[in-house]
Amino acid sequence: MYKVLVKPLFDFLFSLMGLILLFPLLLLFTVLLFFANAGKPFFFQLRPGKNGKIFKIVKFKTMNDKKDSDGKLLPDAQRLTAVGRFVRKTSIDELPQLINVLKGDMSLIGPRPLLTTYLHLYNDFQNRRHEIKPGITGWAQVNGRNAISWDKKFEYDVWYVDHMSLKVDLKILFNTILKVFKRDGINTANAATTEPFSGK
Repeated sequence: MYKVLVKPLFDFLFSLMGLILLFPLLLLFTVLLFFANAGKPFFFQLRPGKNGKIFKIVKFKTMNDKKDSDGKLLPDAQRLTAVGRFVRKTSIDELPQLINVLKGDMSLIGPRPLLTTYLHLYNDFQNRRHEIKPGITGWAQVNGRNAISWDKKFEYDVWYVDHMSLKVDLKILFNTILKVFKRDGINTANAATTEPFSGK
């Protein structure tokens, strides 16, 4: 009952309420990132959702599009703007995904939606993360986020698929708030973004 009725209702109500209450903050960072990223405050990308269905995720854009003399994008760490660094450290970059939750593409809590290029790399166990909607935060995020290995992330994701409940979701929500304030596990050591998944 929780998975089918209660959780979707909570997702809709809390994402709608969150967008309304956080509108001034969202507007502020939209303006700041508009100027920091040459008129591009948002980042859109295709991601796999429940059952692998592709949707377009929206986040605040934390890196500019500066390129080197050969026309190639500079390394991530060099493109991370000052305001983008703050937005990422405070996890504000994730807030626009409330729109995805409101649309039904995502849930507030679930396995993070990864890149579509990873889909063919998953084994049967790893692919089980797509049995439910992806989330803005999840069990892996409160147990290390980008600071843990890919194997651990998938292990936590599948654990959540098998143990989803109101009690677990409340625990994840509470720990997410703590993680945001402590700024734990935002990035791997000496990197602006986590290492890509190679299928190993």
